[in-house]
Amino acid sequence: MKELSLHILDIAKNSVKAKASLITINIDEDEEKNLLTIEIIDNGCGMSEDFLKTVKDPFSTTRTTRKVGMGLSLFEAAAEQCGGELKIESELGKGTRVEVTFELNSIDRAPIGDMAGTMTTLISGSPEIDFIYCHKINGKEFALKTEEIKTVLGDVPLDLPEVVMWIDGYIKEGLGEIQ
Repeated sequence: MKELSLHILDIAKNSVKAKASLITINIDEDEEKNLLTIEIIDNGCGMSEDFLKTVKDPFSTTRTTRKVGMGLSLFEAAAEQCGGELKIESELGKGTRVEVTFELNSIDRAPIGDMAGTMTTLISGSPEIDFIYCHKINGKEFALKTEEIKTVLGDVPLDLPEVVMWIDGYIKEGLGEIQ
């Protein structure tokens, strides 16, 4: 994939399918450590130990519509190409945590991409799920929590076009402030 945000979207969609009610996406860009860390955590159904052992295999999937599951294997390959790695922890009935690291200044590292678009796609596609998105760049931080937005909006749904446009603009503005 040309942008890391597309990998994040793919993994987060797996969290949605795993019936998560909370999905946390953390991104930390640290020039001093020359490290980019991406973490996706959910409280979904989790994976059995046996499935967890095979989950990075591109031919391992729980889907019935196709026989391949390329998401984790492609994300892992992108990380390894840049001196990083992909780690995954999961517990049946409790959820899953995926952590991917990259050398920040690697010439082979794909750009992070459109995180505002990724987050608005996730939020508008699954407005019933609570999302936490935290992005740090050299110690400066931007955070969005849909639970807080839902509290302010009351009965107004998050997938209303005006709300989706506001969320997109809010994320873009927040990321602009920390860059």
